[in-house]
Amino acid sequence: MQESRQEAMAAEFSLTFLGTGTSVGVPVIGCDCPVCMSEDPLNQRLRSSVVVRAGDKILLVDSGPDLRMQALREGLREIDAVIYTHAHQDHVAGFDELRAFCWRKHEPLPLHATAGCMDSLKTMFGWAFFPTKVVDGYVRPDARIIDGPFHYGDLKVTPLPVDHGAVETIGFLFEFADSPRLAYLPDVKRIPGRTMAMLCNIDVLIIDALRTQQHPTHMSLDEALDTAEKLHAKETWLTHLSHEYDAAEWSSRLPAGVQMAWDGLRISF
Repeated sequence: MQESRQEAMAAEFSLTFLGTGTSVGVPVIGCDCPVCMSEDPLNQRLRSSVVVRAGDKILLVDSGPDLRMQALREGLREIDAVIYTHAHQDHVAGFDELRAFCWRKHEPLPLHATAGCMDSLKTMFGWAFFPTKVVDGYVRPDARIIDGPFHYGDLKVTPLPVDHGAVETIGFLFEFADSPRLAYLPDVKRIPGRTMAMLCNIDVLIIDALRTQQHPTHMSLDEALDTAEKLHAKETWLTHLSHEYDAAEWSSRLPAGVQMAWDGLRISF
């Protein structure tokens, strides 16, 4: 019997990479390196963000400065919520673009963030959080503090505390029905022991690998590969990538089970 549209939607679990680049994107302004001058679309990386679909729920992870272009490219017209990893500009600067996802909604848009990140959002975009200024067509946030796991339908979202410079930062563990467990850690230098324990034998690991060399607040390639090995990750995707990576060159040099993500890549289960 052919599966109905409703049944297919109820069973869908996927993650789409809206962007896989570092804070300056790739190509980098004013750079003439081979990667920045490359015509390979896999070497064109907008700022890191993903959208997760689980059944009839759609969650946007971070609202970076390229959100408008990313949404248009992917045909993203509606979302049920935004969940934030941290308050750095390359993950929040597209906040005003969230207006487009409020035009068709009468209820406020849920925004999930840690207490520290929410405070930063309220400081940067105070106009949206002003309690007496509720205007249709503008961002009307429903601020929700992340203090543990939460659900959207059958999707369980668990925050994953990580170390990333001086700012409070989390990743997310996504669990849906009988699908593989998926972890998203786009900005991380070190993973605390408790978070490592939560991720042991993870099915799909998406992890920061900013540069081929050491960086003070991001994992290098070697650190990301070492982490994937320690976690016994069955499948690993590298993200938050700088212009040091030529997609064609590095894809052939990675170990089995590890791949470079690219903008527009969709992982489905």
